[in-house]
Amino acid sequence: MADDTFDPSAPLGPIGDEIIFENEYVRVWGLNLDPGDRQPWHRHDLPYIVIPLTDGDNEMHFSDGRRKPTQEKPGMALWREPGIPHELINRSGWTYRNILVEVKVPFAKAAP
Repeated sequence: MADDTFDPSAPLGPIGDEIIFENEYVRVWGLNLDPGDRQPWHRHDLPYIVIPLTDGDNEMHFSDGRRKPTQEKPGMALWREPGIPHELINRSGWTYRNILVEVKVPFAKAAP
């Protein structure tokens, strides 16, 4: 397992393993993360939805030093805003899989 210290001079990695669909509105990524593996440091510049395909027992490490455990179930839909660089570590004994949908088209936020 690699060191989890963020290096701001290092290039960031991709959002997922592969783009499985893209048009002018969305970009859809697939991600497979084996037990104990970590997704490289990356940043989301667009809002996105994560749809787990397997149970997830993961931990997010952020470039500002924060850590956040995540527990996910297949079929959930998790909305996330763009943010700072982070990596994802699979803490489970199984391969974690998800679909991530980046929203490319700006939208108006609803009034409170």
